[in-house]
Amino acid sequence: MRYHDITKCDMKNGDGLRTVLWVAGCSHRCPGCHNPITWDPHDGIPFDQAAKEEIFEELSKDYVSGITLSGGDPLFPGNRDTIAELIDEIKERFPGKTIWLYTGYLWEDVKDLPGISKVDVLIDGPYVEALRDTTLHWKGSSNQRVIDVPSTLQAGQVILWDE
Repeated sequence: MRYHDITKCDMKNGDGLRTVLWVAGCSHRCPGCHNPITWDPHDGIPFDQAAKEEIFEELSKDYVSGITLSGGDPLFPGNRDTIAELIDEIKERFPGKTIWLYTGYLWEDVKDLPGISKVDVLIDGPYVEALRDTTLHWKGSSNQRVIDVPSTLQAGQVILWDE
């Protein structure tokens, strides 16, 4: 897996003060995407132990609420194994931190992937430029859902995250 950036002290990509990992690789190629530079899975920087340690250093800070996985698409097929391992390691090392994940895939298509059950909030669906709404929290278009993963898994149906 490759990535483009690790953002620190971010308040725009999830609840609270967050660290954001911007991965490379996305096959959705949504018109109007705010981050098309991340589409190419061969672009960016190799995600290595040093990048992981940079994330862990940020997550060790009391004032950081958690991590947001974005991109590109963390669930792009070439990213899935590394993302699942990262989610597992974060939950083990930082059980009090939340994990948010942005994907262009629908919940119904990714809910059984490794690691997804440990995500706290998953924003699903492709960005649809015709449905763009700048008044929405945590998503760019009205077709996307901000899903409370633990509640959804418990209920067996999609439960939206209530800010």
